[in-house]
Amino acid sequence: MDLLSIIFIGIGLAMDCFAVSTTKGICASGQRPAGLFSREHLWGWAVLMAFFFGAFQGGMPLIGYFAGTFFMSFFSRFAPWIALALLGFIGGKMIWESLHEEEEEESSSSDRKQLFSLGNLLVLAVATSIDALATGVIFIPCPDRLWIGVGIIAFTSFLFSLVGYGIGLIFGKRFHFNVELLGGIILVLIGLKIWIEGIFF
Repeated sequence: MDLLSIIFIGIGLAMDCFAVSTTKGICASGQRPAGLFSREHLWGWAVLMAFFFGAFQGGMPLIGYFAGTFFMSFFSRFAPWIALALLGFIGGKMIWESLHEEEEEESSSSDRKQLFSLGNLLVLAVATSIDALATGVIFIPCPDRLWIGVGIIAFTSFLFSLVGYGIGLIFGKRFHFNVELLGGIILVLIGLKIWIEGIFF
């Protein structure tokens, strides 16, 4: 397996991270009127989110490689359902809250807790990276490419997550809409995408 193929695999795996990070950026733009690179936009949390996404996207293929084909054939039946359940729950919760939220001013600390939390980032990282577990199997015939492959996948996901967050901020500042509703719908659609790919493809 050549480096170009690994890079394309990394980009493919990073697309879910990109979509989720864009959603977070859109939600942040709706809650923070300050400048794009100010601390008000929670860039520290965004970097932590990108780190989580990169670590899990890189770690899952590593687990898949060492687990081997037997475990993968067993786990692949359940991975799409787990991703659908996790993203469906988070996205559904966001949709429900956006439709039942009263019109009132939220405090800054309340907004920050709602937008980012360690638990929320951990669940999203697991949900978006769970389909990357099967990728580890492709490194079994070429173990010499394993660690560089893991590094490329992790870095690509980290980079795409930061870029997605920035794009979400810019997009959200220019267009005014129910960002939480949109974010919830996007997460549910990502869960459905992972489920459809895992079940039918």
